[in-house]
Amino acid sequence: MAIAQPASRPVNPRFSSGPCAKPPAFTLDKLSGAALGRSHRAAIGKAKLKAAIDETREILGIPADYRIGIVPASDTGAVEMAMWSMLGARKATMLAWESFGAGWVTDVVKQLKIDAEVKEAGYGEIVDFAEVDFDTDVVFTWNGTTSGVRVPNGDAIPADRAGLTICDATSAAFAMDLPWDKLDVVTFSWQKVLGGEAAHGMLILSPRAVERLESYTPAWPLPKIFRMTKGGKLNEGIFKGETINTPSMLAVEDYLVALDWARSVGGLKGLIARADANTAAVSAFVETHDWIDFLASDPATRSNTSVCVKFTDARIKDGAAFAKAVAKRLEAENAALDVGAYRDAPPGLRIWCGSTVETADVEALLPWIEWAFEAEIAAQTEAA
Repeated sequence: MAIAQPASRPVNPRFSSGPCAKPPAFTLDKLSGAALGRSHRAAIGKAKLKAAIDETREILGIPADYRIGIVPASDTGAVEMAMWSMLGARKATMLAWESFGAGWVTDVVKQLKIDAEVKEAGYGEIVDFAEVDFDTDVVFTWNGTTSGVRVPNGDAIPADRAGLTICDATSAAFAMDLPWDKLDVVTFSWQKVLGGEAAHGMLILSPRAVERLESYTPAWPLPKIFRMTKGGKLNEGIFKGETINTPSMLAVEDYLVALDWARSVGGLKGLIARADANTAAVSAFVETHDWIDFLASDPATRSNTSVCVKFTDARIKDGAAFAKAVAKRLEAENAALDVGAYRDAPPGLRIWCGSTVETADVEALLPWIEWAFEAEIAAQTEAA
């Protein structure tokens, strides 16, 4: 018997975890002020790049003595710049609980060959920060984009730490309250919480991180796009909009539009509230359906952006095939695009609930997940 479909669909079915949905008010004509065909070193280009830095500082509440730079190669480029430029001065501790964190472990242990302790947790879990030695340089992701797990707070990070904390916050910035006094290097990309365009990263340095750059020279050569010092001093131009390589002025304009939208919804508090409301809708659905659950077992560490769920019904014979089939049904009906679990993660769905997503769209999606689940169970039963 055919299973009845829900009466309505999400207005915007884009639930990808990156690039993420554009802000609800976005239209292409909002980019008409872009400095296209102009040098990024011209006055207009410098002004827009500086505005992107200044407005980022204002909305995120970044301390005045922290430097903010726009760098190449998205969040990956920003993290690599930090690790290749600063690690090696002391022992490192690498924390990983999902695929991107595991990637940073590979870079440090196998490429840089730094003396490092590696602490890992499985998907859905998180490393116990109380057991981390913060007199070492500690590298970690704040929010596990592929696991739906986040650091609940920075309480376990000591103020008097001797090492640096290097935090990949790409799917956390603008949706979570980051404790800047506990973080020495923070990175993120435009295409996550604010739904910007890809290819550009943000690198934020504390005074302690700057001191490391000016007092330590790595034993290995640094590519041009990683170099942040000249003559032993920080290249301050990088943190005033004088980018290392040529940025896309169209992407810069898009980011400025997203920042303007962020202010219109109440700045950081408003952005966090939007992501929390989206996640709460998913949580209410999970609580009332016994065949689905969060991948993150502890509510305190559940992400409010990259929300990962798994199917728990005993009738499911092949979890990976079942989850892929559900995601395929959702896409075919234009109810949800790009919600399959990350390729290295356990089978399930990954629903982006970041601030640019409307709660009404999340609420409209959830009955479709139930429809797709029931339809796939029926198809599996018929095939048996």
